[in-house]
Amino acid sequence: MTTLPRLTDSHCHLDFPDFADELPEVIARAAAAGVHRMVTICTRLRQADRVRAIAEDHASVYWAAGTHPMSAAEEPLATVAELVALAEHPKFVGIGETGLDYHYTAESAAIQQESLRLHIEAARITQLPLIIHARAADDDMARILTEEFRAGAYPCVMHCFSSSRALAEAALDLGFYLSMSGITAFPKSGELREIFRDVPRDRILVETDSPYLAPPPHRGKRNEPAYVAKTAANAAETFEMDLAEFAELTEANFARLFTKAAA
Repeated sequence: MTTLPRLTDSHCHLDFPDFADELPEVIARAAAAGVHRMVTICTRLRQADRVRAIAEDHASVYWAAGTHPMSAAEEPLATVAELVALAEHPKFVGIGETGLDYHYTAESAAIQQESLRLHIEAARITQLPLIIHARAADDDMARILTEEFRAGAYPCVMHCFSSSRALAEAALDLGFYLSMSGITAFPKSGELREIFRDVPRDRILVETDSPYLAPPPHRGKRNEPAYVAKTAANAAETFEMDLAEFAELTEANFARLFTKAAA
């Protein structure tokens, strides 16, 4: 019997309606694929109770919470105290996702930036990793992350990284991590794979961002945590590693960044 490499899906959304009717089965399929741990992300703080409940009900699930940048103008502005209070939960392991997204919601850039800085302060206080969503806002993202880091260090992962080489380098210069999603397995993502080839191997995580961005051969269908094994297999090829070696690498990286989950 072949032993599957152990993997962590460092970013998924198990509270989304896509999983409502079969969450236990989704988690079981993840386990069958070697995914022994996953972090489910709350994107609107008013939904924190239901995300927390998923983590409490399933031993393999941890959680993080923040206000997604695309929702920043629709939701009450998170407070630092509110985020720090959430961090008291034993399975709460990260701050976010937060960030900047000017692709569809550029009109709310100012409130997105204010929200991002509040989340950064919470990450600085708790020393839990900041979970960043970045799209079509590379210059502002690099500027704010750097300004804030100079004001006080904090850990961070650029989740589902698919931005420019310049933003990758800015994040790496600050000691941050970059996470590979199913996008890195798409045939037309050669430029993105080239960026990742130059990322220090001790700064790489892997994720699904499910229910979005399923890797081949599931592209266009609902993604789920089990498919992080597909993304990891493709990533291993990118780095000319075998899957077991890549899995061991990303497990060590996850434990180093998400120290609370590892403990």
